Amino acid sequence: MFFVFLLLTLIFLVFTLLPIQRSTVWWIRGLDFPRLQIFIVITVIVVTEIFLLDFSTISAWLLVMIGLFCMMYQAWWIIPYTVVFSKEVKASCNADPLRRIKIIIANVLTSNKNSQDLIEQVHQNDPDILVTLESDVWWQSQLDILEDDYPYTVKCPLDNLYGMHVYSKFPLMNSQIEFLVEDDRPSIHALILMPSGHQVRVHFLHPAPPSPTENLKSSERDAELIIVAKSVADAKIPIIVTGDLNDVAWSETTRLFRKISGLLDPRIGRGMFNTFHADYWFLRWPLDHIFHSHHFTLHKINRLEKFGSDHFALLTELVIETNRNGEDSGLQPDTEDLMWAQAKARNQNVTKNDVPEPEKTLDK
Repeated sequence: MFFVFLLLTLIFLVFTLLPIQRSTVWWIRGLDFPRLQIFIVITVIVVTEIFLLDFSTISAWLLVMIGLFCMMYQAWWIIPYTVVFSKEVKASCNADPLRRIKIIIANVLTSNKNSQDLIEQVHQNDPDILVTLESDVWWQSQLDILEDDYPYTVKCPLDNLYGMHVYSKFPLMNSQIEFLVEDDRPSIHALILMPSGHQVRVHFLHPAPPSPTENLKSSERDAELIIVAKSVADAKIPIIVTGDLNDVAWSETTRLFRKISGLLDPRIGRGMFNTFHADYWFLRWPLDHIFHSHHFTLHKINRLEKFGSDHFALLTELVIETNRNGEDSGLQPDTEDLMWAQAKARNQNVTKNDVPEPEKTLDK
């Protein structure tokens, strides 16, 4: 029995320690994803050890101490995405509908042909903006039925799992489709004109994940996140960055994105809102994200019902209340963070200047 516990403890110790190194190799970065699952399994192991091991030996105490270390380290990453943590974004208290913006982000899964369920979710929840990922020409033909209600669109249908569409009730100004890091992975950038008259700069992203079938390293994904973060950090107007970032909310890379960008995460203190994998309840983590500047408070954030994709759609409603969140809210970068971010961008030979700034284009 002891050797079984020893083997299990050592395996999960390795799972815990490997992601600490900043390697971009896919199988190491992949261990960022199941932190919740690792925490649960380690907890079960430790509790079982407490009941079954002979604690008259030092080795039994060492096993439990190692397990507790792994538990605490994993918990440090995931606890901010639970209700026991303080909220990073304040709840809205402004009832003015002209200052609200409701967004649905949905990775549709190209092979999924159940478009009607997603369209019904759109009709039911009535978002101001629908963003779809993995949408190809077939999905475009299905979603174009929404154009009567969503007359402002940006369409980039692709059959490589990286197509992207935006359907908006609000005017989209200076919208651009860009391939920031990889020439077959698009992103969409625009300026939204809200009914209140506020202009909101938006970036819709879907970088490729580190995986044996995509990119063998996370370098491309990381670089895209970093140059967008650097670009929006200089902006003075309201900002929203959303999409399937192919990274979990609690990874070191996402944390670095938050530090460099200065954007806030409305999930902090509210929940994980795990959007992937829709088919396996025991293998879920937050892949679809929304970050925003301090100009917004949160009215609601919900994970919607399954609609046939391997992702759930994420619904978020934000309200412009410029004095509710402090400008220094969120995470702050230190010198090491800035150097690390610079190295990630340099690795792919990209800079923040590659990211469209639609408000500056409008000024011209």
